[in-house]
Amino acid sequence: MTLQTSSTDKVEVIRIEHQANLGCSFIDANGREVPITEDMIQQACSELEQRLVKPAPRG
Repeated sequence: MTLQTSSTDKVEVIRIEHQANLGCSFIDANGREVPITEDMIQQACSELEQRLVKPAPRG
């Protein structure tokens, strides 16, 4: 499969509370451990989608 083709495979999505700790974190500029939440991931994905540049059509 390439990026230009779609798949009919289905993947089960498990929804969790938006502020639930996902078991991972990062260290901020002050050396504090900051838990990564579902909201943080959703926000990052939204920002990436807004910056997405679709490939030019071939032909």
